[in-house]
Amino acid sequence: MAAGPAPAPIVAPTRQQTGAAAEDAALAYLLGQGLQLVARNVRTPGRGGGEVDLILREADGTLVFVEVRARRSARFGGAGASIDARKQQRVALAAQHFLLTQGGPMPPCRFDVVLVGPARDGAAGNTLQWLRAAFDV
Repeated sequence: MAAGPAPAPIVAPTRQQTGAAAEDAALAYLLGQGLQLVARNVRTPGRGGGEVDLILREADGTLVFVEVRARRSARFGGAGASIDARKQQRVALAAQHFLLTQGGPMPPCRFDVVLVGPARDGAAGNTLQWLRAAFDV
């Protein structure tokens, strides 16, 4: 009896794949809440700058700069634990760079965070938590 091909090894998603999937989930959720996408993955030029995962606009014109954080487990404080003051400053730097490139009057702005983590109690899927005005800089 001939053996079939060996099954492909199960490979865990990379951090980049996990992050991209979390950003996609966050974007779908925020669009469903009525926000409009302005830009994704906006970076400052050069090394050592910052990045904004999502930039959206609310119906009243407020620009919402969104940091998306994903964790595969709640160990080490979960997804929100990694958004320290340094990370907030880097997001703010990228937001400032974006605003300077847009010209025109300065719209109202807000910094939000979307946390994506594993479902509780072993349930399938992920949880998503939207924290409006999560930090000020």
